[in-house]
Amino acid sequence: MSLSPTERFRLAPAPDGLQVVQDLLNTRAIDAYDLPDLIADGRSASATWGTSLSDTDAAALRILRSDVEAAIAGDMAAQPAVRVELVPGTDGTVRLSPTGTGSDRIASQIWSEVLLAQQADTWRRLKRCKNEACGSAFYDRSRNNSGVWHDVKTCGNIANLRASRARKKTQN
Repeated sequence: MSLSPTERFRLAPAPDGLQVVQDLLNTRAIDAYDLPDLIADGRSASATWGTSLSDTDAAALRILRSDVEAAIAGDMAAQPAVRVELVPGTDGTVRLSPTGTGSDRIASQIWSEVLLAQQADTWRRLKRCKNEACGSAFYDRSRNNSGVWHDVKTCGNIANLRASRARKKTQN
């Protein structure tokens, strides 16, 4: 069984449907960890998403990934609308249901989950690692939402060592 994009980083998945958004973000190639892009082409995208996707779908997913990264940074340009269905249940609840096929369906699912996470106030906890060589997406479980690295022992340690060396250099 292959690892999910998020499990490649030994990270706990984000709660509820936000995990699928985290997985999309963690498909990016990360040279520092020798990890390939999991949506580089239709074949790799199909394996990652468990559905048949074309090279065109993979290209659309890479654009979607960049758009979601921009949304996390709070710097997103206006995007074309995606379609979802509102499905009323017999118990009176209403749920969002993704529509379309291929990359359109995945985009529908991703933006639906972003909306739900924003409404649940969990969206602000999905972050990208501050280590530019890494950039993996993680769910910040810290009490005060102050996490900046996906792993304090790896990426955090690198940043802290650099800062310490810079301070020592200026003191000498």
